[in-house]
Amino acid sequence: MGISSTGLGSGVPIDSIVSQLVALERAPLAPLQTQATKFQSKISVFGTLTSMMNSLGELGNKLADPNAFKTVKGSSSLAAAVGITVAAGTAPTAMSVEVQQLAKAQSTATVAVPKDTAMGAGNLKITLGDWSSGAFVAGDKAAVDIEIVEGEDTLTQIAAKINAADAGVTATVLRDASGERLLMRSKDTGEALGFEVQATDADGVATDGLSRLAVQTGVASGVQITHGANALATINGIDIESASNTYKDGLPGITLQFAQLTTAPVEVSVSIDKEAMTKTIQSFVDAYNSLNDMLTSTTGYNPDTKVAGSLQGDSTAVGLQGALRGMMRSFTPGGEFTTLASIGIDIKSGGKMGIDSTKLSAALDKPDAVQNLFNADHIDPTAQGFGEKLKSFADGFAGASGTLTSRTESLRAAVTRNTREQEKVNERANRAETRFLKQYNAMDAMVGQLNSLNAFVTQQIAQWNKTS
Repeated sequence: MGISSTGLGSGVPIDSIVSQLVALERAPLAPLQTQATKFQSKISVFGTLTSMMNSLGELGNKLADPNAFKTVKGSSSLAAAVGITVAAGTAPTAMSVEVQQLAKAQSTATVAVPKDTAMGAGNLKITLGDWSSGAFVAGDKAAVDIEIVEGEDTLTQIAAKINAADAGVTATVLRDASGERLLMRSKDTGEALGFEVQATDADGVATDGLSRLAVQTGVASGVQITHGANALATINGIDIESASNTYKDGLPGITLQFAQLTTAPVEVSVSIDKEAMTKTIQSFVDAYNSLNDMLTSTTGYNPDTKVAGSLQGDSTAVGLQGALRGMMRSFTPGGEFTTLASIGIDIKSGGKMGIDSTKLSAALDKPDAVQNLFNADHIDPTAQGFGEKLKSFADGFAGASGTLTSRTESLRAAVTRNTREQEKVNERANRAETRFLKQYNAMDAMVGQLNSLNAFVTQQIAQWNKTS
């Protein structure tokens, strides 16, 4: 409600007086608003702490993964010729590899015809199979028939029909000075994954039309055929053969990729990937240090700026920091390594965690023992590994019913109560404003009446004095 102007009857500054009185009524708002700001600041900080705690818990889960410390890597003395990839848990090993032949797909090229020549109507039957015996032997997959009709019989149109038929081959058209040719290629490499094309002309003449596209034993269509081939290599002097340039069936957990012929043995090996393991541990240490720094800054006092952290004195935050540091020093029984410190991870001054790289590297030479530290036992809570305990610890603070979650909900409830208190103060101030205006306006009207009466009486007295 607006404030009325200065009283006309009394000359009293009603607007100023009422404004000051209403301001006194609203005085309790200032501490409430300050309190609300503090509540919101704490909610924001607790939200960040919850997120950081959840991230730390997920890293604990990652450390507890049975494959976390079974990471291995493959290396090759000539990766351009022989590549290697390995699966987690593969035993370290080494071998010599030589590549004598790369796998290739069957390919064909027809004789050249003038551009956009109509090849004639008829049928093409594409069959997948094996040419290794010198004659074509059909495979298990059913042959695919492709009907060619007049008006849709140029090499470009025929190539499109072959590609759409999903017959295990791809087709394209090559144009040069001689005209154009139909090129076909097996989708897969290997001598047993070739193809045959039987061509049947609609006019029954086997020397022109679609017959020029035939890929068959004893059919003089003029088609050039390059048969598919298997990859040939030796591993430690043992001959191996593969339909593709990727060889994995004979080496559990190891996949070799052949890319070039070799003139000398290529040394390939599988070794423990300590770098990857160290990176996982470093991520955990970094996450802990970030959380510790956040707790230190929000619960402490900065003597330089003379500013206290937003959670200074907050029992939940202070308790979390103490519990977190205690968790980092926890004991895992039953293995060669029983604490983080035993593998080179320890809390330094200021609560920050550091890594003794020499000690950690030596521990990672025994990956199974390190794994036992982080993933000792899934069932018995008293014998759980550090990673599992850390995940449970994080859930206890940041989970749906965790301490941080409960504290945040408590602060949100306090904000709701604070908002209601501010609304009550404003409502009281508005009612007081209405009351003050009513009272002062009534006073102003009364004073105005008295002033009018005073003026009338003064006039009458003056008139009587003149008469007498």
